Amino acid sequence: MSPAGEPQDPQAGEGPERPPARAGRQARKQVLLRLDPQVYDALARWAGEELRSANAQIEFLLRRALSEAGRLPGGAAPIPPRGRPRVPPDA
Repeated sequence: MSPAGEPQDPQAGEGPERPPARAGRQARKQVLLRLDPQVYDALARWAGEELRSANAQIEFLLRRALSEAGRLPGGAAPIPPRGRPRVPPDA
C-alpha cells in the first residue's frame, strides 16, 4: 500500500525484478525451509559428496520420497540438468 493507503500497482517497478520464466516451463517455486543446524550440516556434506548443492539434494530426496510413496505427480518436470546450458552445435 502507498503512504496514502492506496494499493500499489505490482507492475510499477518497485521491489526486486524477477527474470522471465523460461519458455515452455513454469517458474520454480521458492520456499522457506527451517532446518536443525546439525541436519543441515549432514545434508550439505551428503550433497557435497554427490556434487550437488544443498537445494538440489533436498529436491532430489523429496522427489525420491514422493516417488516411493506413489505420490509424485506424473506431470512433474524432471530436475533441471546441472551446469551451464548446452550450446547447440550449429551456434
